[in-house]
Amino acid sequence: MQTQSTERNAAESECQTSYDRLSAFFRVFDLSVSLDATTAAPDDAKLVVGLTPGGHASRIVFYTRGPMDPEPWDADVVAASIKFGGAANPLVNALPDRVAMSLGDAPALRAIANAFVFEATEAQCGRDAALGRLAELIVLMILRQAIRAGATGAGLLAGLAHPALYRSLAAIHNDPARAWRIDDLAALAGMSRSRFMALFRETLGTTPGVYLTDWRLTLARRALSQGRRIKSIAARVGFGSAAALSRAYARKFGYAPSQERLVAEPGLAQHIIVPGGP
Repeated sequence: MQTQSTERNAAESECQTSYDRLSAFFRVFDLSVSLDATTAAPDDAKLVVGLTPGGHASRIVFYTRGPMDPEPWDADVVAASIKFGGAANPLVNALPDRVAMSLGDAPALRAIANAFVFEATEAQCGRDAALGRLAELIVLMILRQAIRAGATGAGLLAGLAHPALYRSLAAIHNDPARAWRIDDLAALAGMSRSRFMALFRETLGTTPGVYLTDWRLTLARRALSQGRRIKSIAARVGFGSAAALSRAYARKFGYAPSQERLVAEPGLAQHIIVPGGP
């Protein structure tokens, strides 16, 4: 009993605001749900709740990308498409294509899944709001489980699961504009500079500097897709100037930041008036 209490306290301390593994992703990427999974965009995730013959949630399968595979369900299912940043969300990209969870030993998740099933099958007022919040909770708990399970290869999930590196990652995610030094990040992980550099590359498959730049560009891309101006974004995400952000952006994505909305929404191109054009 004492051991369980100690482990629980340690887990809670690991998710203090400064070092929370997941909160930054939920701040940056809005999560929305639609019960019409058949019309989901190619990079939308799909959430499927399997039901017992009595209509209670029994298991969950979360497809992070691509189509849903045939599943040997025991009874009916409730399926929904989940928008959570798609390919632009590095956390979703880090997950395997399919994450399955039985609800038999997960009473909290089972209760939330049953509430989700009820809202999906009953026409109640506030239904869309309830579905959105319940879906967010379900995805959050799936992500927690994925982090606890760790990863078989190098990448973000392995970094978030690491008992020391996650603190450096959380600091980057929560304060991207800070002029981070390797020594600062190594100190957060409780390591020497050389040990931190080697372990970071081994665990995440990249260097801390490259990871930091990629995260800043992820935030910039998200802000640009929402219609914000590059000048207002540059300093906020950690670039010294709009020009510096533009150069890094073009190297990473292959086009200028000014083209981001056209890439995200191709239909806008036909409404662009070119001065002097026909």
